[in-house]
Amino acid sequence: MEDYKLSLEIRIDWSDLDMYEHVNNVSYMRYLQSGRVNFWEASGIHAKFRETNQGAMLVSTKCDFKKSLYYPGKALIKTRLDFIGTKSFGIEHRILDEQGETCAEGKDVVVYFDFNKKETIPVPEEIRKIISRF
Repeated sequence: MEDYKLSLEIRIDWSDLDMYEHVNNVSYMRYLQSGRVNFWEASGIHAKFRETNQGAMLVSTKCDFKKSLYYPGKALIKTRLDFIGTKSFGIEHRILDEQGETCAEGKDVVVYFDFNKKETIPVPEEIRKIISRF
């Protein structure tokens, strides 16, 4: 787990549950989104978007469920860089329970996007250097 440089703790809410009284699969996807946004904020991608109207856009996400999460409790989302391509990069996530056991594994692929031109662009060198640390 030491390869996962970013962590985000999320309180499990009653509204996260399904009829089986465990965390619903839709909530896991929201947890992955929280991990992704945490990555974008920590790396400066969000701030760069505010300045340039260029940033990361999700094109694929996947979640494999390993173990149920329950209320009350907390989920820990661990996030790391998976790969960097020319115009895209991947992010891996682990969702852990309070005992540190893996409950889900997620993968995202994002492209770097110019929202003015509405087209993909190469990942800027300064962003590439920063996200490499994660």
